[in-house]
Amino acid sequence: MDWFSKSYEAFEFHMFSASHITVWVILAATVLLTFLYRSRFTEVTSRRVEVSLAFILILLEASYHGWMLRTGTWSVSHALPLELCSLSVFLTVALLLTRKKVLYDILLFIGVLGASQALITPYLYFDFPHFRFFHFFGTHSIIFWTPLYFTWIRGYRPTLSSVIRTMLFLNLLVPPVLLINKLTNGNYLYLAHKPETASLLDLLGPYPWYIVSLEGVAFLLSLGIWLLFKEKEPSIFTNREYRRP
Repeated sequence: MDWFSKSYEAFEFHMFSASHITVWVILAATVLLTFLYRSRFTEVTSRRVEVSLAFILILLEASYHGWMLRTGTWSVSHALPLELCSLSVFLTVALLLTRKKVLYDILLFIGVLGASQALITPYLYFDFPHFRFFHFFGTHSIIFWTPLYFTWIRGYRPTLSSVIRTMLFLNLLVPPVLLINKLTNGNYLYLAHKPETASLLDLLGPYPWYIVSLEGVAFLLSLGIWLLFKEKEPSIFTNREYRRP
């Protein structure tokens, strides 16, 4: 059985299958343990975690492009890093390595919202133990977990301007991505049509109205995340002369 093949018949993924739910359980347990044991993270431990996860993300993403090239499935119509989660991979790596607050401000919203949607309704054809299964759920789980880690461990908190900054970031992406979609016959950011598999976009109306609906939903959910995390608590590094970048 070739775990790196491009044929998914032997690995066909089914939403809400045992493997899918197992990923949810593992991620939920990781998030819970991170919160419960947040005071146990030392500066040395946290830095090791950050660098290790950045390396894992880079390795996973590089391996994914290598897999597409090996199987002859790489194409400008879908392989450019222009999907929201692909962009989040780069933002996550940058945040883990630099700890820049401006990166957190954007990733908290697009990472938590985008990755959670992908984890709930995956656009995926390959089930466990295929490489794509590990790539898809590995990258999205790290994207989802990282801003929570920076909130609870590093003491970062969003502001209302973080919400505005995120919406501006998303809207500035739309014009160039629309042009690239037209030139490549792609569907980056799902601006051309909804994904072929079931997704939460199915609840937002037909094309192109779901794009407008999605923007409104994204803004409201971002406000919800801001309200949830805006209250400041002392960082565990406050008394260790830790300074936020």
